[in-house]
Order: sequence, then structure tokens, then C-alpha cells
Amino acid sequence: MLYLLFEYLHKHYDFPGLRLFQYLTFRSSMSIILSLFITTVYGRRIIDYLHRKQVGETVRNLGLEGQMQKQGTPTMGGIMILLGILIPTLLFADLTNVYVILMIITTIWMGVIGFVDDYIKVFRKNKEGLAGRFKIVGQVGLAIIVGVTMYFHPNILVREPVGDTQVQADSTTPMVLRKKGEQYYYTQDVKSTKTNVPFYKNNEFDYAKVLKFTGDGYEKYAFVVFLGFVIIIVTAVSNGANLTDGIDGLATGTSAIIGVTLGILAYVSGNTVIAEYLNIMYIPYSGELLIFAAAFVGACIGFLWYNSYPAQIFMGDTGSLTIGGIIAVFAIMIRKELLIPIMCGIFLVEVLSVTLQVSYFKYTKKRFGEGRRIFLMSPLHHHYQKKGYHESKIVTRFWIIGIMLAVITFVTLKLR
Repeated sequence: MLYLLFEYLHKHYDFPGLRLFQYLTFRSSMSIILSLFITTVYGRRIIDYLHRKQVGETVRNLGLEGQMQKQGTPTMGGIMILLGILIPTLLFADLTNVYVILMIITTIWMGVIGFVDDYIKVFRKNKEGLAGRFKIVGQVGLAIIVGVTMYFHPNILVREPVGDTQVQADSTTPMVLRKKGEQYYYTQDVKSTKTNVPFYKNNEFDYAKVLKFTGDGYEKYAFVVFLGFVIIIVTAVSNGANLTDGIDGLATGTSAIIGVTLGILAYVSGNTVIAEYLNIMYIPYSGELLIFAAAFVGACIGFLWYNSYPAQIFMGDTGSLTIGGIIAVFAIMIRKELLIPIMCGIFLVEVLSVTLQVSYFKYTKKRFGEGRRIFLMSPLHHHYQKKGYHESKIVTRFWIIGIMLAVITFVTLKLR
């Protein structure tokens, strides 16, 4: 809103300082500052309000040290994260940008699903919350919206080289002549199902090629393959963040690290000079996502002020499902979703630990008549709790691993 307002004032009136709002760096800085202010200053009021309404966490006794002391701690704190993301984004981002619009839809959509789940748990006293099939339907619904928009919206393009200087004279498609070294070539903004892939020489992968074995005309079904990948990614990352939210500050801090990584990737993908230097796909208009990423990081860090051990509030599914959905959709829009296994390695390990534990237990019970376990408890962070590690030590070490994974993610841009 403020971006559009100041852009209008700058165009029609010569007020000093209005040009600042044209710069992504300034608006992203304001976004993270406002997000931190909302979550830290007004977060205390939200916690007090939830206390008065007795919106407390119901904790199952899993035999973990200090676990039952968390009984009654306010939950649904994801509301703080939602406000910390949406308000700065609405004020400082370009609301006509399709990428920003999609991120706002994602935040609200997943926030509503998480809120309904928490509401059923807290006020309906149903520990299971929203049925799993309804969560999946909500996640798939969001994925379909994102996939369809990415594939058909005219402003969602990528810039690709289209050959040498010998271009047909009757071509009506806008092209730009560029130089790399001593070579001249033309680039063109086109619709594409390509994405960046790590550790590969050309650094690009076209989803349509999954069906190449079917013969000629496989490109016609590219949308089906692309949509399938989007559905899997959104569902998996959203649930991964949900499973990671098990001890104080783990999901929040890990998500902040991932948010910084995504923000930098969005900036370099939306900058022609840096994208060309790194030899990665340039995505027009995607740089505006830096403002959203800044708000996301600010909201996570601000929430961590109250969520660090011992937590004064839990984010609940209102926060964890939203965080996972945001990370997945953001990565898809900047064509970096194949980096998610590295960037979101903590989420991946948490999901795998649960999958392996459940699968092995069922297998051994069927074969030996007695279920056996790989871990003392899953998800993985509970395994270390069972081994006697303090929550703070587990969280700090997971954060360090998250930072290492973020660095490896950046390295993949040049390591091919």
C-alpha cells in the first residue's frame, strides 16, 4: 500500500525521499523492522489475551523431562507470525506483483487451515484436531492454485537465450541482445516449466522431460507433471515443518534460517547482473519477494523472543503449517524447489525419522509379533531428548546444522 502510494506521489509530486521506496533493499529493511516490532512489542499483548481466554496447550505425557511443565502454555501463537508477515508485506510490497499476491494467498490459506486445527484442539477438546484428510485437501488445494497460476499467468516468465545474433526479421517476440565474454546472444522472457537443479552442469531441469520416454508430443503434458511436483512439495514441506515444531524454538529458528536463504535466492534470481554471473535462471519481477522474505524472517525471529526455552507461547498448527506452506511455495516460485532437500534438511530428517520409525515398527510387529524401534522416540528431536540432551542444546545444534545446510545451498549455485 505504502509502496503504491509513494510511487504515485513520486510520479506526480516532487517530495524529497520518496525515491527510497523504489529500492528493494530499503523496503525489505523496513519490512523486517516492522515485523520484529509487531511480534515483539504486540506479541506480549497477544500472549496475555490468550492467557485470559485460557487458550492453553494440552500436553500428552510422553515421559520427556520437563514436558508436563508446559501444560497450559498458550498456543495458537502462529497468529503473531501471520500478523508479522502480512502487515509489513501489505505496506511495503508491490501488491500488483503476482508473486507477492500468491504469497499472501498462501499465508492466509495455510493460516486458516492451521487455525481451524488448533481451534478444534483447544475449544472442542479434540486432541486429534482437524482430520488429516481435510489438511491434505487444503494443502493440495493451495498447490493447485499455485501450480495453475505459475503455468498460465502471463507475468510469470523466465528469461532464456534464444540463439545468436541471426534472429528472424519477422519475429514479433520482444528480445534483448546481451553479451557474455566475446559472444553475443539474444534472450527472451518465455513461459517455461524449467527449474534450477543442483550439481548439474546446465543447472536447469524441465519437468516436461519426465515424460520424454512417451515419444513425440510429450510437451503437451508438462502441466500435469509440474502440478504433480507442486502438490508433493507443498504437502511434504508443510507437514515437515509441522513435525519439527516439537520443542521450544526449533521450528521457529530453523525457519528463520531458511527464510534468509530464500530471500537471498529471490534477490539474485530477480537481478539480471547477478543471475547472469551465477549462470542461474533470471526470473523477472521475482525480486519483489525479498520484501515478503524479510517480513517472514522478522516474524520468525520476533516470535522466537517468546518461543525460546522456556517457551511462553507455542505457534500451534496455525504457525507450523503456515511456515511450511510459505517455504514450499516460495521455493517453487523462484524455481529453487529442487534445493529443498538440502535447504530444508532439518524438516526432511524429521519426516524421515517418523516414516522409518512407523514403517519399521509395523514390519517387525508383523514378522516377529513384536514391534521394534529404530529411534528411542520420533521425530528425531525427541530421540535426543530421551537420550538426556537438554532442549536448548538440541535446538542450538539443529540451528547450526541448518546454517551449514544454507551455506551448502548457496554453494550449489556454482558447484556443478
